[in-house]
Order: sequence, then structure tokens, then C-alpha cells
Amino acid sequence: MSKFLRCLLAFFFLCSPIVLLAQTTAPTHTDAQSDRIAKLEQQIADSKGSADNAWMLMSSALVLLMTGPGLALFYGGLVRKKNVLATMMQSFALMAVVTVVWAIVGYSLSFGEGNSFIGGLHNLFLHGVGAQPDPDYAATIPAQTFMVYQLMFAIITPALITGAFAERMKFSAMVVFMVLWSAIVYSPMAHMVWGKGGLLNAALGGRFPMLDFAGGTVVHVTSGVSALVCALYLGRRIGYPRQAMPPHSMVLSFIGACLLWVGWFGFNAGSALSAGSLATSAFVATHFAAATAVIGWVTAEWLRNGKPSALGAISGAVAGLVAITPAAGFVTPMAALGIGAIAGVFCYLMVAHVKARFGYDDSLDAFGVHGAGGTIGALLTGVFASSAVNPIFKDASGRVLASGALEGNTHQFVNQAIGVAIAAALAVVGTLAILKFVDAVMGLRVPEDHEIQGLDLSQHGEEGYDWELPVPAAAAAFSQVAAHGSGLPREISRIDAQAAMGD
Repeated sequence: MSKFLRCLLAFFFLCSPIVLLAQTTAPTHTDAQSDRIAKLEQQIADSKGSADNAWMLMSSALVLLMTGPGLALFYGGLVRKKNVLATMMQSFALMAVVTVVWAIVGYSLSFGEGNSFIGGLHNLFLHGVGAQPDPDYAATIPAQTFMVYQLMFAIITPALITGAFAERMKFSAMVVFMVLWSAIVYSPMAHMVWGKGGLLNAALGGRFPMLDFAGGTVVHVTSGVSALVCALYLGRRIGYPRQAMPPHSMVLSFIGACLLWVGWFGFNAGSALSAGSLATSAFVATHFAAATAVIGWVTAEWLRNGKPSALGAISGAVAGLVAITPAAGFVTPMAALGIGAIAGVFCYLMVAHVKARFGYDDSLDAFGVHGAGGTIGALLTGVFASSAVNPIFKDASGRVLASGALEGNTHQFVNQAIGVAIAAALAVVGTLAILKFVDAVMGLRVPEDHEIQGLDLSQHGEEGYDWELPVPAAAAAFSQVAAHGSGLPREISRIDAQAAMGD
């Protein structure tokens, strides 16, 4: 027995160092694992941040593409040829002017911390806007990326208004008007919907949580209603509506519309502010709504006029893209199809019937497409919003709540209507005040002889097209006319046809 005890003691004596060693080395092994896990998590977070940042920079470029060349070509083709450069120059100039305004004060008024209606001055001259993310807006991208993305929205919004006063406003007056409009109308609305503490901000606890994913009210209702105010204040173009004023180049407008459609993916899918599944959902909704809006507009036009037109098709596409803008990140693909179809028909009726009934000269239908399309899109968002797509509303315990009326949240439609009403009221009051001020200081409208001559020459001293034959060629051509009597050479016929395209 004693021999057994001695063996047992010897066994424990030999094993005890191993046990002690295991106890002392185990924590070291655990710490190493924790370090490796922490580093791996950081690498994953960095990779996600890099992917999100890359997508947002690409989206920023796509939204800028919508203004130049997209909107510039779209609007430029719709005016008469004597105004093509002046119209395109308005969009291009705003790319420069609004950028400077945004850097100095616009971003701060829109996204700085302030009150329920407008941001403060803490971010003047982009103070504090650098490489670190702002988690209230976008936790995985630099604040500077978020800033430049939002800048592209601030550029295209006033550019949309230019379609209403095309062919009759002074370039100098347009620049001053847009600088003031950006600060007085756009920035407060952007803050109310998207800014910290904004009255309508659904994500950050606004008093009236309105769903506006990418700018149905901020961009389209404000610009569309402002466009109508401008059209009414400036009055009709000389000769309208007695004189026909068809687009001088549907080809330019067609190319511009295609660029707008492509750029709108950055506009809507980019508003997810990350490269995740929500961006995919918004991308799909955007494309689907544009498609059915084309079909809706063209069908209505076909039934009324007996022919489908290219102008109708591209107008329908823009109407669908406008209407889906507030809803893109909240609705299913099938709901997007419905929103697009409704918007296509509704905007066609606004342009073809309402405009004709009241006789206002909204030159390029900025109100009929953007104002009307943004309104119907914002209201339908309150109907079709789905918590399965974007669970934006949650209770105190984190439980997902219904988003739209079809899910049982009927009050959301009321919130949407409140948001539209605020946007429209701000646009009417702000735009009218700015117009009166600019008109009193420098005048808004070009003189009658300048309008007849065309804004290309009267405002910029250049022309978009040079279709005149050199003198020797012209002399030879007219000699052919004299030699052949009434038989016009093909060259002369082509020149005359081109000269007849607009004034």
C-alpha cells in the first residue's frame, strides 16, 4: 500500500508542472487570439468602408453627369436653335457657382447642427468636414465624401428650374437668382428632410417623419414649384402660344435623357450611402419605375394623338425617375412598376391638358414633370413604403413598425402630404421674394429685341451652329439654281431645311 502511495505522489509531482504551465500559458494564447480577431474585424470594417466610399464617389460622379452633360443636352435640344448655347450654359455655370456657394455656406446650412428648419454656421467654409465619418449621416464613409455627394444634388436642383424660364431670362439675373435660391429655399428644405434635428427627418426623429429617400420634395417639388412661379412672374415668351416653338434637336434631347436615366442610379441608389442591399433595392426600383413611366406616357399620348413620339418617350422616362426618387429605398420592385406607370400618365396629363388649360409658359415643362412627378411620388411613397425593404421605423424595444399605408401605417400618408405642402410653400414664398428682389435690382427679363435675336448672341456673343455656306460655294449654288430654274440643288435644300429648324 505504501508503495502505491509513493507512486501516486510521484505521479502528481511530475504532472503538477504541466498543469501549472498550462494555467500560465492559456491566458497568453487567449490574448493572442483576441488580438488576431480584433485585427481581422478592423480589416473587414476597413474593407467595407473602402467599398462604400468607392461607390459613393462613383455615385457623386453619376449625379454630376446628370447636370452636365445630361440636363444640358436634354434642355438644350428642347429650345430653339438660337438659344441652345444659352440654355446649356445655364446648367454648366451652375456646376461652378453652386459648388462655391456650397463650400462656403450651403453645406453648413443644410447639414450642420441647427434648429428644426435650418442648419447652423459651425461648418462654414467646410470647417470640421474631413476624413472622419459623421455617424449621424453615414458611418462608413468620410464626411467629405458625404459632403461632395450632397453637393451634386444642390447643383442639379436649381438647374432644373431653368427649364421654366428658358429663352427669356438674363444670364446675370439667373446667376444671382440661383445663388439666393440655393441658400433661401434649397438649404432649409434639405435640412428639414435630411439634416440633424430636421422637422421632417424620419431617420433622426423629426416632428413629422416624412419618407424622402433621394429628394422627391427636396429636389423636385421645390424646383418644380419654383419653376412655375418663375414662369408666371416672367410671363410668356414673345409669340407664345400663337407661334409654334418645337424642339430644334430631338437628337440632343434624346442623348441627354439617356444620360439622365443612367445618372439617376447614382442619384437614387447612391442615397443608400453604402454599397449594400439597400442600394441594390433602390437601383432596381429606379429602373423599373422609369420603364413603366415611358410606357404610361407613350400610351396616353398614342391614344390622344394617334402616334407615339420620341419626345413623349423621354419625357415619360424623366417623369418616372422623378416620381420614384422619394420612394426608391422604401418600396418593392412591383410597387415601383406601379408608381412609374401612374407618374407617366399623370405627368402627361399635366403637360398636355393642365398647361394648355391655364396657358402658362413653362417652356420645358419643369413644373409638369418635376413638380407634379415629385408630388405624386412623395404621396405614393406613403402608400407603398415597405418595412421589409427598409425598416426605418422602430419602437423603443427595437421592434420594426409598419412603414406605409398598405402595411397599416395610414398616418404616413399624412406626413408625406405635410412634407409636400411645406416644400411647396417654401418654394412659392422664397422664389417670389427672390424674383422681386433681383428684378428690382437688375431686371430679370432680356429686352424684346434680344429675345427675338436669341440669347446665344445677345447674352454670350456666339452661336451654337454655323450653317452658312462660304461665299464661293454659295455663289456656285445659286448659279445652279439660276441654270436649272425651279430645280433646287440638294445642298441648297438641306441648308434651307436646317435654317428652318427654329429661329
